[in-house]
Amino acid sequence: MKSYMAKTGGVESKWLLIDADGQVFGRLASQVATLLKGKHKPEYTPHIMTGDHVIVVNVDKLVFTGKKLDQKIFFKHTGYPGGLKEISYGKMMEQKPDVLFMTAVKRMLPKNKLGTQMLKNLRVYIGPNHDHEAQGPVAYKPADYREV
Repeated sequence: MKSYMAKTGGVESKWLLIDADGQVFGRLASQVATLLKGKHKPEYTPHIMTGDHVIVVNVDKLVFTGKKLDQKIFFKHTGYPGGLKEISYGKMMEQKPDVLFMTAVKRMLPKNKLGTQMLKNLRVYIGPNHDHEAQGPVAYKPADYREV
C-alpha cells in the first residue's frame, strides 16, 4: 500500500474568514497556523503548500487570559548593537494589534521558505471590513470558538 503525497499545485486552497471578536489570542493564533499549514486536510504533505488562505478580522478585539496584557513583553531587535526594543502587550494591542497577531502566527510556522510562503496567505485586519469579497471567503469557526 502506497502513501499519498500531494503534488505542487494539486491541492485546492479555499479562502476562510475568521472573526476574532472575543477569541483568546494564543488559541486563535495556533488555529490559524494549522490552517495555513494545511494540517486540517487529509491530503496534508509537509513539503508542499496544502494550506488555505485565511482572513482574520477584528483582531483589535482579541482577549488575553490572566495578566498577559500587563506582564508579557514583546521583543524585537533592530539589527544594530544595543537595538533590542521591548513593549508590553497592552501597549502593542493599542498601537498595532495586527502586527502582534501576525508575529505570533509567524513564530508558529516553519522557519524556512515554505513558512514564508504560508505567511503570505494570511491577511489580518483591525476592523470588520476586508478587501477580499471577490474571493468569496467562507466563514470559519475555529475548534475552540467562544460565543461572545
